[in-house]
Amino acid sequence: MYDNLKIVMCGCTRSGIEISQELLKNGLDISYFVTLTEQQAITAQVSDYHSFENISKHHNIPIYYPKTYSLKENSDFNFFEDNQFDILLVAGWNRLIPEEVLGTLKFGGIGVHGSADFLPKGRGRSPINWSLIEGKSRFILQLFLMKSGIDDGEILDWEIFDINQWDTCQTLYYKNEILTSRMLIRTIPKIVNDTISPIPQKGVPTYYPKRSPKDGEIDWSKTVFEIYNFIRAITKPYSGAFTYLDGRKIFIWKAQPFDTKITYPETEEGKIVKIFLTGDFVVNCNSGLLLITEFEGGEIKVGSIFSSQIT
Repeated sequence: MYDNLKIVMCGCTRSGIEISQELLKNGLDISYFVTLTEQQAITAQVSDYHSFENISKHHNIPIYYPKTYSLKENSDFNFFEDNQFDILLVAGWNRLIPEEVLGTLKFGGIGVHGSADFLPKGRGRSPINWSLIEGKSRFILQLFLMKSGIDDGEILDWEIFDINQWDTCQTLYYKNEILTSRMLIRTIPKIVNDTISPIPQKGVPTYYPKRSPKDGEIDWSKTVFEIYNFIRAITKPYSGAFTYLDGRKIFIWKAQPFDTKITYPETEEGKIVKIFLTGDFVVNCNSGLLLITEFEGGEIKVGSIFSSQIT
């Protein structure tokens, strides 16, 4: 479609690969991948890291492994300066792109960000996780022209998708990948042909804080629905929700609100009240019962109480 267009994709997760495949299928060639080695991803604690080697070999697209994830080393700047890319895309790259790198691009960098509200609300880290934790029912995905700040560029395109009762962070990423690809496919030609009118962000910004694995501890004083939202927000591919039992760390990967009418009077929150022959078990929570259907960390028993180290 645009034979001379030089696109560079920065990504190091499965989402970046999925989106790249859709662009390639629709005639938008990628000139270079900028990604991380497995060791760099471990050091940076990248969730859902995927190697780009297979897609690179299959499509004969070279890979550049930067000196740092932040792209702030001279060698990293020189890579962009030497290649003079037209457009930089970011998909699964959890660092700001330095202003010096953006200055090497002909048309600019395209970022994607979303939350339950239109930007500038909901800028910052882990918006999919936070939207689930907060019990939101929609997610507004927005393409923007990248600047050196946090998600502060002019809006190029947007789409909305549902956050339903069955969704987890994984399924929301699936939806994200479908719509990000769709928006990029229709937006990149408009940028190249100068037929797009970017829209400035208006209003007072809000920011989501960074999340880390230690933030995954379950607070059993929360309601059953809040705990359910918390578990599905940070399940795989993230590090997971966890609790403690007899000094052991128990990871809970999949759960669902079980019932609000069946009660166990005078039973503590976090207490295991029933274990089925399938291995699924029920925990008493504030305002209802939680059914755990996938967990790891060792044996559990009826009557045991999950402890929380939240202070």
